[in-house]
Amino acid sequence: MISSVLVANRGEIACRVFRTCREAGIRTVAVHSDADENALHARVADTAVRLPGAAPAETYLRGDLIVKAALASGADAVHPGYGFLSENPGFARAVIDAGLVWIGPPPQAIEAMASKTRAKRLMGLTPLDPAAVTDADLPVLVKAAAGGGGRGMRIVRRLDELRTALDGARAEAASAFGDGEVFVEPYLEHGRHVEVQILADTHGTVWPLGTRDCSLQRRHQKVVEEAPAPGLTTALAEELRTLAVRAARAVSYVGAGTVEFLVADGRAHFLEMNTRLQVEHPVTEAVFGLDLVAEQMRIAEGHALDSEPPRARGHAVEARLYAEDPARDWAPQTGTLHRLAVPEGVRLDTGYTDGDTIGVHYDPMLAKVVAHAPTRAEAIRRLAGALESAAVHGPVTNRDLLVRSLRHPEFTSGRMDTGFYDRHLDALTEPTRDPHAPLAAALADAHGRSRFGGWRNVPSQPQVKRYEIDGEQHEVRYRHTREGLAADGVRVVHADARLVVLEVDGVRRRFEVARYGDQVHVNTTRLIALPRFPDPAAQLAPGSLVAPMPGTVVKIADGLTEGATVQAGQGLIWLEAMKMQHRISAPATGILTALHAEPGQQVEPGTLLAVVHTP
Repeated sequence: MISSVLVANRGEIACRVFRTCREAGIRTVAVHSDADENALHARVADTAVRLPGAAPAETYLRGDLIVKAALASGADAVHPGYGFLSENPGFARAVIDAGLVWIGPPPQAIEAMASKTRAKRLMGLTPLDPAAVTDADLPVLVKAAAGGGGRGMRIVRRLDELRTALDGARAEAASAFGDGEVFVEPYLEHGRHVEVQILADTHGTVWPLGTRDCSLQRRHQKVVEEAPAPGLTTALAEELRTLAVRAARAVSYVGAGTVEFLVADGRAHFLEMNTRLQVEHPVTEAVFGLDLVAEQMRIAEGHALDSEPPRARGHAVEARLYAEDPARDWAPQTGTLHRLAVPEGVRLDTGYTDGDTIGVHYDPMLAKVVAHAPTRAEAIRRLAGALESAAVHGPVTNRDLLVRSLRHPEFTSGRMDTGFYDRHLDALTEPTRDPHAPLAAALADAHGRSRFGGWRNVPSQPQVKRYEIDGEQHEVRYRHTREGLAADGVRVVHADARLVVLEVDGVRRRFEVARYGDQVHVNTTRLIALPRFPDPAAQLAPGSLVAPMPGTVVKIADGLTEGATVQAGQGLIWLEAMKMQHRISAPATGILTALHAEPGQQVEPGTLLAVVHTP
């Protein structure tokens, strides 16, 4: 029997595994980098072991250090989580060779399927040779052979872009997985990403646990997932389950895994097999009433599955809440997560608590929010409502995008595909600001100030405050009167530091207000309080390119020097942050008058990188 489990991972997945362990009475061991010393997963574990360093390559990708930590802490089993070393057969062997229980598939099964190129050959498919790609093959998708999560993926629509895509994918894959191998496959423009969860024991039983649809993706990384996949014919769903079982049996698979497909024109195209638990596993758990982590541990202990899986019930939808700005090329955000709370009735899986810091070293996912209901429509409505009313205070997030995505007619009707955000991103990120949020922020801030310090005899001279919302400035005016706070066009029913109630055209509206320094949250609107007198020194010259996030400059465009002519949209500088590369492009055609960035340079948000002068 397993008595103590070390989770060779971090954040949300480590916390998720620990929850099951606690329910089973199993002691928990965390590993953490220096950057994660105060992270939630390190705090909630019974024991935590430091991995000196911050970057994944020197911490969570060091299998030797993790095995050493397991032995030193007295753990008798290791759960790999997902990402990092979860699909590394060498790590699995090292765990087993150390006399520890490996809560995962056999190393030889990982080896057979961990490389997407080998997996395709095992299923009778042949990847394209990058050197042999022609115009007739376009568009193609460059993919990392190891790992997942959208890292090391690039769509190529023009042959002259292939080399840059291959180089970028190799660098990103090497950074994320320690393996820079990439391959090329045809890119299907309007396919759906559908997968099958499998669970297999050591006695020959394989459960295909229904289907999941993961078509809503950004940068080839899933954003919204659901189970079961909607709109599949009975025959196609059965074919997917049959192919998934075939893949599992082909490598004598044991444990939890996922077989992924692209579905287009009623046909299933095998993509890969992920030999691990996946981020979206909670929707399958909700529909089948299972704890997949508990099942993984039971299988690792040698228990047999029943001959048939439990019966599926209802529908579940999951949304990934990211600290990122979808309107600005999905730029990851950092800073303090002041508050994260969702209503009752939905599941929240997270690796953060109020006051935690979102750093630059890891994926920017804050949490997964999952809703389960008897029907798909009810599950979608429940999830959208929960996200809309959630308190998410801190950096910019994709919360509004998630709500709008869930309510988009293409999604609600089940007609979405992997090009959903390519088609709809502009509309989904178009600002729809509450016009009364700045006034509510100002009135809340004014509460408690001296009545006589703010009150004026001259009613034509109101108090003025300025706020920034999504890069735009808003000015609000209000007055201190003998009857209290007042503003034109509304009646102030109540105002204190946390709650403002306004009557607008006879309708009362409540505004919950929270302030953290210059950052103000009014219901779901995020505002920045601006100083009364802006600092002239803070103004940047037109055409200035600044770092949108903290990170490392990894590349400068070939031959780029001051005085060069650049074209609008041309990639100039590449930053690496949160395991992804981000391109800084020329905002317009012009002359590069300044270049301050250089490879290897560490930058903070707002660092001036270059200036493009437009004649």
